[in-house]
Parts: sequence; structure tokens; C-alpha cells
Amino acid sequence: MLEIAQNILWLLILIGVMIMIHELGHFWAARYFNVKVETFSLGFGPRLFGFRRGETDYRVSLILFGGYVKMAGEQTGEFGAENSPRAASLPEQVVAARFGAAGVENARMEMGMGGVDSRTLLAKPRWQRLIIAFAGPFMNLLLAVGLLTGLFMVKYPKVSDTDMEAVIGHVLPGSPAAKAGIQDGDRIVNLDGKSNPDWEDVDMKEMESAGRRVFITVERDGHRINTVVTPVLSEAKGVGDAGWDARGEVELGEVKANFPAAKAGLQKGDLIVALDGQPVHSTARFHEVTKNSNGKPVVIEYLRNGETHTATVVPVYAKIDGPAQWMIGVGIQTKLNIISTKLSFPDALAESITQNAKGALFFVHVLEGMVERRMSTKNLTGPIGLGAIAGQEARQGPMAYLSLMAMLSLQLAILNLMPIPILDGATILMLLIEIVMRRDLSLNVKEAMFKAGFVFIMMLVAFVIYNDLAKMLPQG
Repeated sequence: MLEIAQNILWLLILIGVMIMIHELGHFWAARYFNVKVETFSLGFGPRLFGFRRGETDYRVSLILFGGYVKMAGEQTGEFGAENSPRAASLPEQVVAARFGAAGVENARMEMGMGGVDSRTLLAKPRWQRLIIAFAGPFMNLLLAVGLLTGLFMVKYPKVSDTDMEAVIGHVLPGSPAAKAGIQDGDRIVNLDGKSNPDWEDVDMKEMESAGRRVFITVERDGHRINTVVTPVLSEAKGVGDAGWDARGEVELGEVKANFPAAKAGLQKGDLIVALDGQPVHSTARFHEVTKNSNGKPVVIEYLRNGETHTATVVPVYAKIDGPAQWMIGVGIQTKLNIISTKLSFPDALAESITQNAKGALFFVHVLEGMVERRMSTKNLTGPIGLGAIAGQEARQGPMAYLSLMAMLSLQLAILNLMPIPILDGATILMLLIEIVMRRDLSLNVKEAMFKAGFVFIMMLVAFVIYNDLAKMLPQG
């Protein structure tokens, strides 16, 4: 129960910071253009507490998974600013598109015969409203870049070039890589036109390319071989899988108590050298041997503190985080040589922009892959899963937690810029259309789009929560 409470706390802090930054963007832009801001709320629903400064009520509301800025002239009815919930990390948007017909007419009346109120949102030129709408996502982009810049100035961890070399450690029999003729020890020297890719490049391309041909050149014994790999959609991972693995040292992570590995004396940090006399250079090969053992003893040669040891382990048929299989009860990982340094501000900023650009491009490809059914929507995580991740990263330390916040802030910005009604992207798109047409879109069209967007967001929330719950249930 304590861990669950901690997860909730760290999730609320994570979401609270991102939403506050997002809404500050809308708030500052509105104030700059002299729009009257009536409410700045962290959360939505009934007001819990807060204070009034000037003409604005700064408040914390009951449901913390959201937030909004309410400006003069906005409707506050059924689909207005104060009653529109969002998905776990989707904040309230400051958009003219969400006005119902009555709200727009009321605002226009304020600017008409009843006297001009130049401080209502609709009294402002469209280009100013566009900037107000864009300011929220822009602030999330700044948060992502700023966080990574600060982190890189304190500590910049970089995997050694040797570990990042795209050398194949193992190819699973019958996999797309095997069918393409790729072998253990091959080095990928060209990946869809990119020369000398590293494993980050290879992994991203593999995950987003289910059902798509990937043109590859490998180097083997001094010769270059061209081939084509078509990753398949992995049911377990929900992304493209070519069936290869990186070459590197295999290190034991968690060693579960009362399982064969623990009983044989294996410990976290041991380096696996060989299984049944065969050298092991990848985690995939380790899993392949243990899963296919059928309960027969496996002789494990490993290194501990520079000394070689041997243990005989008898796998058991059990399940931990997936379907039942033969296992010895260990978590394994590729040991990476991390070189840590500190970057100057210009270098840290440049690296942050580069990393965020890569992350943004990959996230867009993931969304595109889900739409095209090349990636599984089971990868979508809701508030329950996000809470577990937030708690896990927080327990690892500030660096991990702030890195998670940077990644999610970037993704939040991208999501909000999508042209989905109720999000900033749709508002920006409609304002651009109106600027080109030099007239307003139909109020009925705007209201219908808003309602459709609201329903879509609610369905998305329900789906990601279902995903979270499904992942918690025992797997058959």
C-alpha cells in the first residue's frame, strides 16, 4: 500500500508540473494580449482552495488529472472550460472552437450593441488567438528542452561507442533476420540509406517497421552483403521485431528468491560467459537456451569479481510476468559501459534539442504506426501504468524522474498539436482556415467537432485504463 501511495504522489507531481507549465503558456499569452483571465485552475471540477489576485481566481480543483485557464467570453456550460475533463495528462485548452452557439453569441453581444469589451477572447484578432492556443504546447516543448539541458549540465551519461556499434549478437531461428540471411557477428553498416547506424537507430527502425521492408547492408568477414528484412508485429512487445539482438556482455539483474538461479548461488551483477559450453553474447541467446531446455540441467559459466565460476541450474516451468515457460528466475540485461561527463550550457542545449528532436520523430512514427496497425495500441499507457512508471523512476533518483518528465512533456506537446477537436491542434487548424477564408466557420460545425472530440477523448481514457488493468491481470 505504501508503494501505491508513493506512485500516486509522484504521478500527481509529474502531471501537476506539466499541466501548470502548459496552462502558464496560455495564461501568459492571454495576459500579453490583454485578454481577461477569470480562472487559472490546476485540476477541474469543484474548487478545493486557492486565492484571488486581481481579476483572476487561482485555484486547485478536485480532479487533479487536468487543468484549464478560463478567459472572458468563454462558455462555462456543459462543454465549457470548467467541465471538460481530459485524459490523464491532457490539460484544458483555451480555444474558441469549444464555444457552444450560446456562448459565442453572448460574447458577440458583448462586443456589439451592448458595448465593445475588447478584453474578451473573441474580440481579439485570430492571429492573437492562434498564438494563445499554441503557447501551451510550446511551453511543454520548452520544459522538455530545459529539463534535459539542465540534466546534461549536471551529468551527461553516454554509452561507449563500442557498445553502440550495431553488431548482431544472436539471430533467432526462423525470424525475419534469419530469413534475410543475417548471422551472428554481422555488423550493420547501412540501414535504409543511413551509414554506420548505432543500436539506437536500429532499434527505432525495427520497432516502427512491422510489415515494412528495411534495406540493410551488413559486413561479414570483410565483405559487404545487401539484404532486406521485414520485421513482424510482435504480440508480446506490440512493435516490430526482426528477431536479432545486440552483441554485448550479458549481466544478471534481479535474481528471484527460491528459484533455481538463487539456489545455485548466482547473484545480481554476475556476467554470463557461456551456457552448456557455448559462448553467450546476447540476452536473446540466454533466453533461447533456458526456454528450450525442457527442464534439463544447464551449465552456466559466469564471472564474478574477475573470477570464473560454474553452476549447474535446473530450469523450472513457471510464469512471472507472462505465459508459463522454462526459466531459472533471473532478469538479464546487456552490460553497457557508461561514460559520464558534464556538458557546457551551449553543448547541453544542443544535445537536448537533438535528443528531443529524435524523441519527437519517434513518437510521431509510433502514433502513425498505431493508425496503420503496424504497432499495437496495447502500448498505450493510462494513469495506472503511468503512476507505476513515475514511482519506479522516482525511486531510482532525480535524474531518472526528471528525464521521464522531459519525455512526457514532449509527448504532451505533440499530442496537443494534433488536429483532434478539443485539443490545441484543432483550434490552431480552424483559426488558420478562418484566416485564409477571412470569415468564421459555422458555429454548428465547431460545436459538433467539439462534442466529437470530447467523446473521442473519453473513449481514449477508457481504453488506456482498460489497457492498464489488463496488464495487471494474470496472463494465460
